[in-house]
Amino acid sequence: MTDRKLEVAIAAGGTAGHINPALALAEELSARGHHVRFFGQTAKLEGTLVPQAGFDFTPIVVTGFDRSRPWTLVSALVREHHARSVIEGTFDKLGVPDVAVGFGAYVELPLMDSCRHRKVPYVLHEQNSVAGLANRTLASHASRVCIALPQAKSAFEGKAADSAIVVTGNPVRRSVLGASREAGRSAFSIPDDATMLLVFGGSLGAKHVNDAVAALKDKILALPDVYVVHSTGKELYDDVVDELALSDQERKRWQVVPYISNMGEALAASDLVLSRAGASSIAEIAALAVPSVLVPYPLATADHQTTNAHFLVDAGAAVLVPDDKLDGPAFGEGLLELLQDGEKRQRMRQAARGLGQARAAAALADEVERAAGSRS
Repeated sequence: MTDRKLEVAIAAGGTAGHINPALALAEELSARGHHVRFFGQTAKLEGTLVPQAGFDFTPIVVTGFDRSRPWTLVSALVREHHARSVIEGTFDKLGVPDVAVGFGAYVELPLMDSCRHRKVPYVLHEQNSVAGLANRTLASHASRVCIALPQAKSAFEGKAADSAIVVTGNPVRRSVLGASREAGRSAFSIPDDATMLLVFGGSLGAKHVNDAVAALKDKILALPDVYVVHSTGKELYDDVVDELALSDQERKRWQVVPYISNMGEALAASDLVLSRAGASSIAEIAALAVPSVLVPYPLATADHQTTNAHFLVDAGAAVLVPDDKLDGPAFGEGLLELLQDGEKRQRMRQAARGLGQARAAAALADEVERAAGSRS
């Protein structure tokens, strides 16, 4: 903790899974009176989300190195060198930050290299259970390596001191944490006394999950007072609408949307979630303590979504269904049973609350402040 106003530099980019936790940290740091500046790519998602959130943004251009195409190393090195020049110029003009934070992916490399050159401490945050290459590369010089899930610790052992590896959880934005059941029910027109099932497969959707739940349509709608909000993914929306073939009466209880922008309200309104097990999804489900049925994406690197899912499953807050079991009878029977068993869902909700995921942004901000205090 510190009473001094800090200048904090953050690099996060590429996907919402990197950017949203970074924005959650930025919100927490800003609320504590610190100033945050992001470094990222204008053409990527951060170039939209960060300015929309009201944080200062310095554009850089970087590219990754594709090992299957060795010649890409040259362009990657040239662009990283140029990015470092932009970052160094920003430091010279606006002042050197007190601390920097990287959220994985190659966009963080030039910022952390510049900070190391200027003797600025930096903190890394790893969202997934399987650590990415950029974070593993930078870990040896990090003041703190903060991990969302305990399973990621082994990737950094021997690269960072044991005392520097801290489990903080995965930060969740205030717009999600502050969502209420009442507001969510109102937003989706769900009666207060109904049971709501939320289905989503990440921003791109999940075809197998969509197909499996669509096959259960008649059985789900046969349950009294069960309502479904089904986010299909933009590219899959028309196919799901055709597959469900909902009547006008059924549409009153089964809403099909391509994408949910107000995910906090959707989760807060829910009694049960059926989803993939990406890091951000796990973090938000845990933070709002929603009982869940998790279907890990089977082609994820090193099967990390299964490891992610065990964060909730092992605590008793979720049920894991392997993707290759979606078409079997056990999946449907288990989902229908949970929709009818309010007592079991309440036990799962209590188990999720015990994980303390809602404090992740504050825990990470604490570590950032401690790292800044170590600056010589």
